[in-house]
Amino acid sequence: MPEVFILEFEGLGADAYDRVNKVLGINMDTGEGDWPAGLHTHLAGPTEGGGWIVVEVWESQEDQDDYMKTRLGPALREAGVTRAPKRAEWSKPRAHHTPKKPSKKSR
Repeated sequence: MPEVFILEFEGLGADAYDRVNKVLGINMDTGEGDWPAGLHTHLAGPTEGGGWIVVEVWESQEDQDDYMKTRLGPALREAGVTRAPKRAEWSKPRAHHTPKKPSKKSR
């Protein structure tokens, strides 16, 4: 079963997020780029407190750990993100599905 990873940063915003993704070669506007092996889902955005949160679904913690060591960690440093996250938490979900049923509001 895939695992959920939550990263929350204080004082980090869209500019820093965009710099990191540019280094990684991932375009968050189109979704195209060099995504890491083992990543199922990536969500990111601002928090109410002025920070940034990333929620991901990974095939395994080992996949994310390898990505952190080989690509994400160096990209964070290159983009000037040196402060440790406020929160870095794993969760083992009971279920993992991606329903595609359209919203009644979007019709």
